[in-house]
Amino acid sequence: MLTVVHLTASRFVGGPERQMLGLARGLSEGHRWAFASFAEGGLCRPFLEECRRSGFEARALQHDTPHLRAAFRELSALIDGLEADLLCCHGYKANLLGRPAARRRGIPVVAVARGWTGESLKVRTYEALDRLGLRWMDRVVCVSEGQAAKVRRAGVRAGRTVVIPNAIDAGRYDASDPAARGELLGLFPGPVGRVVGAAGRLSPEKGFEVLVEAAAIVARSDPSAGFVLFGEGALREPLARRVAEVGLEGRFVLAGFRSDLDRLVPHLDLLAQSSFTEGMPNVVLEACAAGVPVVATAVGGTPEVVEDGRSGYLVPPGDPGVLADRILDALGDEDRRRALGAHGRRSIRDRFTFAAQAERYRGVFCELVGRRETPRPADHIITPSPPECPVERDVGREHPGSIASTRSDRRRHPAPAPLIVAPRPPLGPQSPR
Repeated sequence: MLTVVHLTASRFVGGPERQMLGLARGLSEGHRWAFASFAEGGLCRPFLEECRRSGFEARALQHDTPHLRAAFRELSALIDGLEADLLCCHGYKANLLGRPAARRRGIPVVAVARGWTGESLKVRTYEALDRLGLRWMDRVVCVSEGQAAKVRRAGVRAGRTVVIPNAIDAGRYDASDPAARGELLGLFPGPVGRVVGAAGRLSPEKGFEVLVEAAAIVARSDPSAGFVLFGEGALREPLARRVAEVGLEGRFVLAGFRSDLDRLVPHLDLLAQSSFTEGMPNVVLEACAAGVPVVATAVGGTPEVVEDGRSGYLVPPGDPGVLADRILDALGDEDRRRALGAHGRRSIRDRFTFAAQAERYRGVFCELVGRRETPRPADHIITPSPPECPVERDVGREHPGSIASTRSDRRRHPAPAPLIVAPRPPLGPQSPR
């Protein structure tokens, strides 16, 4: 039985949290899963409760930055108590504190690179530290080829990176709620015809100000179109002001954060994504799985999901005119829009399954831990299968800080208690994703 601990800094049950839980559910055979989150002022509670409802162990860490020594000791005690075989880190705070804690226990550490937002000077500072720290991880799992290219440019060796895309449980959209369309239309103060949706953190990298400008162009040609944006963030007020300035009040709705987007997404006529940067956008996967066509910027892993002209349209970032033109193209042809949505749905169900994702992670874990695992059920076998796990494997020759060399050193010399020097400035709260 392989014990894997996920470490994160969760503020709500969003895309990354769904990915962690989906992996644990998909790779239950021969694995024991535990989840730990920095408290984030109590905001981690919904995610940890969801973990427990799914039958997994879940702990909230009581110590956080800037109290790095206490946080390190608590995390070390947690992974010791769980007898962890591998630590999987999500986000810069987990990476910076998780790696030394894993090294102390002598277990491999994996970082999942979903993307960097650069949304503020403080976040950019910590993301720069994160890029440096990734070089010392045993593996860096990148959620798209686009993200892998960024990670390699940050100095991580190609041999230490592996691409494992985000996945989607497409079965969530097999049955839609007929009342949800009326609820969606009810978000607008007046009647609208077709509804264009968007979702994400209201922060600069998402480019929602570009979407507002594109919506103003669309409204001049199609006054019946309505736009709804789901999400919260620092740019809510500036976006609301701009919506008013371009005359879109009542036509462009800032609907806030919704925990029930699964009910509403299938009833959108179109999803628009205006990001300047992405790893692998979960909302695009969700729209495609629900049969909703997508108009999206060709950034990060988005072109790996959206096939231009087949499941939607790709546009350059930062160009509201081109974005508006493609939105109008999709809204103006009902048959074409349905065909785009149908192709996206088929594509997602074939390519982005949790079974395939779990198989890839199993191979990574097996290679790093270097042990034989319980045979998998036949329905989990994905071709091609990874090689048999060796009984012993020296994965540490690449770098003196890797896990194999750590274990070897521990056999020769007892390890002294680690000295953790607090970086300055102290880590701030993990930004919402």
